Amino acid sequence: MTDVALRAGPLSGTRIAVLMESDFYEPEIFYYRHRFAEEGARVDFLTRLWGQSELTFTGHEYRAPFTVDRGLEGLTPAELRDYAAVIVPSGMVADRLRYTEDVERLAPATELLRRAFAEPGVVKGIICHGLWLASSIPQAVRGRKVVCHNNLVGDVRNMGAAYVDQDVVVDGDLITGRTGEHHHLFARTLVDLLIQRKAR
Repeated sequence: MTDVALRAGPLSGTRIAVLMESDFYEPEIFYYRHRFAEEGARVDFLTRLWGQSELTFTGHEYRAPFTVDRGLEGLTPAELRDYAAVIVPSGMVADRLRYTEDVERLAPATELLRRAFAEPGVVKGIICHGLWLASSIPQAVRGRKVVCHNNLVGDVRNMGAAYVDQDVVVDGDLITGRTGEHHHLFARTLVDLLIQRKAR
């Protein structure tokens, strides 16, 4: 996917990672691609490439294609810390990314999320069904305030998280959003938090 032209802005020099797979919610993904660039941030879409140089995924609503050529596996600690934020989007992205061939091992995307939670300098943004990706690492969200899709409330409570009935919830370095329909509020909150962090 061709990079979007960056505008000079308060997030110039900032990088944001968005995890991707098929059945993504197109309005959300295309909004992130342009909205963060408006603030000067570069957005990298990462996926499990399964040995391919790139993969083209299709959206959930309109079957829109989206090609990703950056792998999430093998990201070094330094490369992970280069990202100001890692976003797990809505739709079925998290469910597809949490697949693992060996049930005794974390899926690569879940392992990446586990590592991101160990980095307080990296903001974790998880929206709607995205919290599925954390289901195998409940310790990452245990005791944290979160919101999620209504269908996942039981899941997040079983993971030990504290469900909060708001459209967007911020708990330190974790931002969660209720549904893909709330992506604009979620993105605005993330932008504001990253600007505050950069100002420090």
